[in-house]
Amino acid sequence: MSQKIALITGASRGLGRNMALHLAKRGVGVIGTYRNSATEAQALVGEIEALGGKAAMLSLDVTDTASFSDFAQAVTDTLRTTFGVERFGYLVNNGGEGLYAMVADASEDQFDQMVDMHLRGPLFLTQKLLPLIVDGGRILNVSSGFVRTTMAGYGLYGAAKSAMQTLTKFMAVELGARQIRVNAIAPGAIATDFGGGRVRDDKQINDFVAGNIALGRVGQPDDIGGAVAAILSDDFGWANGTTFDVSGGQSL
Repeated sequence: MSQKIALITGASRGLGRNMALHLAKRGVGVIGTYRNSATEAQALVGEIEALGGKAAMLSLDVTDTASFSDFAQAVTDTLRTTFGVERFGYLVNNGGEGLYAMVADASEDQFDQMVDMHLRGPLFLTQKLLPLIVDGGRILNVSSGFVRTTMAGYGLYGAAKSAMQTLTKFMAVELGARQIRVNAIAPGAIATDFGGGRVRDDKQINDFVAGNIALGRVGQPDDIGGAVAAILSDDFGWANGTTFDVSGGQSL
């Protein structure tokens, strides 16, 4: 049963929430994290339990590396009390947010924020959790379409995601002896609250973005949640050290 438990950072809303629901529908137990909204987090637990699954939500700030030892202990306790196991099978490094800052105006604090959130945090969180991941498990790092394509103002965000995408390959090599597969997923433009929800809520922006996607529409959270559930499954067991572009064919 350890193999059928996923830990998803940033699971209380947006893509993380959708990932959790898709995995729960496949019979995977969920340990999710949230940063601010305990109410949203507990609502997700209720939805998963309504599907017949098991879930727990833990507070975590992915930029606060000093808290990771205590968090790992909280995960250990949750595995035992909620799921009756010692380890889990899937880690999804999803938590984080974007930042609009032009290169000419960006501050060192903004740079540090993106690196802490999208590189340092996932790296050292994974390090702390590795003893709790079963041999043969999966790690999926959430990257971004901004690694492949560009838009003015998202350079710091894209650079941090690019670094994590590169690190994914080294993680795959180094964890291969334990048969842990490590991949990344790079979503394109998705109708969520990312960037203040502009793609989701502004029809003009939505139409413009859709015009650059081969399938003719902006992505929906289900497009990513379903892809994550598939990538973590045994059907993708031979995929390792790669990045899956899941964008509907954006900016080809």
